Order: sequence, then C-alpha cells, then structure tokens
Amino acid sequence: MPDRINVSDFDLAATLECGQAFRWNREADGWFTGVVGQRRLRVRQAGNTLEGDVDPRYFALDVSLPKIIATFPDDPALSGAVANHRGLRVLRQEPWETLASFIASSTKQIVQIRQIVAALADRFGEHDAFPAPDVIARATLPELATCKLGFRAKYLLAAAQAIDRGTLRLDKLPGMDYERAVEELTKLHGVGEKIAACTLLFSCGHDDAFPIDVWVERSLRRLYFPGQKITARQLRQFTRSHFGPYAGWAQQYLFFSERRRGRLPVAAADSSLASPRRP
Repeated sequence: MPDRINVSDFDLAATLECGQAFRWNREADGWFTGVVGQRRLRVRQAGNTLEGDVDPRYFALDVSLPKIIATFPDDPALSGAVANHRGLRVLRQEPWETLASFIASSTKQIVQIRQIVAALADRFGEHDAFPAPDVIARATLPELATCKLGFRAKYLLAAAQAIDRGTLRLDKLPGMDYERAVEELTKLHGVGEKIAACTLLFSCGHDDAFPIDVWVERSLRRLYFPGQKITARQLRQFTRSHFGPYAGWAQQYLFFSERRRGRLPVAAADSSLASPRRP
C-alpha cells in the first residue's frame, strides 16, 4: 500500500512546478511521477493528505513553514505571493544532479531542460538514475551532444571532470559560508552566480541564496525600485539584506507568483530560472 500522511502548509503542485526540479511530470489523474536519486516516485495530494512514495526529507516536510515565513519582510509583493501560493517549499535535491541540470538549463525553457536531463539519464544513467560525475567525465563531447546540450556540453563535461578529479568537492559546499561556496562553484567554466545560487539553494542548504536571472531582475526592479536607477550589484545586495535568512524561499514565492499571474511571456516564464546570468 502507498504511504499516506497528513501534511500542513504544503502545496505539492506548486513545489514541483516552480522551476526548481526537472524530473517530475504531472499525470492527468493528479499524480506526479518523478525520479529522486535511484528511485522512481509517484505521489499526489488531496487536501491535507499526501499519498504515494512520500519522502518527507526531500519535500522538506520536517521544517516549519510558518517559522520560515515569519522571517520574511512585511512587504505587499511578497505577502501577496505567499498568500496565493502558501505551501510551496524548497526541495532538498542531490547537488551533482542539481548543478548539472542548471548548467544544462542555460537559455532553455523548462520543457527543454526536462528533455535534456531525461536524455542524460537515459543515455548515461542506470535504472532512470541521473548519471554520476565520473560517468559524464568519461563521455565525449559528441556523445553528450546527442542529449541536445549544444554549447552546454563542454561546461557539463568540465564540471564532471572537476568533481571526478576532486578539484571541486560538492560535499563541502553546505558547510561553507555562502560567498565562499559561490566562489568555488563559479571557478567552473560556464557557471555564473545564478547557476551557483540555484545549486546552493536547491541542494546545499543555503536557504539565503537568491537566484537572479534577467526576468527576476526585471520583476524586482518593477516591484521594489520603480523608476529608480540601481545597479545589478546593488540589487543583489538588496535581496540578501531585505529578504532575510530564507531569502531563497522568498524568491521562489515571488518567481512562481509572477509565472502564475501571467506577467511574463509564456516562453520567458518557462525559462526564467534557466536564463544565463553571469556575475
């Protein structure tokens, strides 16, 4: 029998469809199917009941969402986003797959990112699992090109080789302060501050990471600095000081709210966490 647990302050659909993970698909009957690590999972939500292959840690069900929201600043834009999508949580994903997925995401829409990630798992993985760094490190660029990576293939290969050599230790990132962790990740060719922030937020426990791409930047300027001139650097400093220790969770609410309210063109909305962002 599938697991059935009672949940509060949790929105499965918002959590899985807000652009932070790419191995989940919604079925017509309300079930979501996805792959987490070595496991293929199937889960759905009906009211306050979560049913299926429930992984409480992966879904961050062990943290108090009210306590997180209590750290948010009291401003109309964020308060409205939380009210509309309360229950969205930041997933706890595996660092290598997260880094690889966001390297593959550059200039791609979410549907295309899902296709690339699925192709990598099918071509190089085993039993639906995402391929380990050492497997990708031994691949050739033409082999990676079959997964429709395009120019991203060389960046993914370089990252895998750095991890395989021990030049980059992903397991050390959660224990580093945020700026140091960003510095380590951005040593990789093709990894800018946005990809680094996504990796640190979605898989390394750096809840204060606030990924900013071109669309999120435009949204922040419109909501918080209308008619003002402010540099990208000042904007990053603002997000880190204004949104508090769970800035990344706040970012997800703002971003998902923008998508759902249709303020971005369809293509841009789907790719807004996938657009390239260099430091």
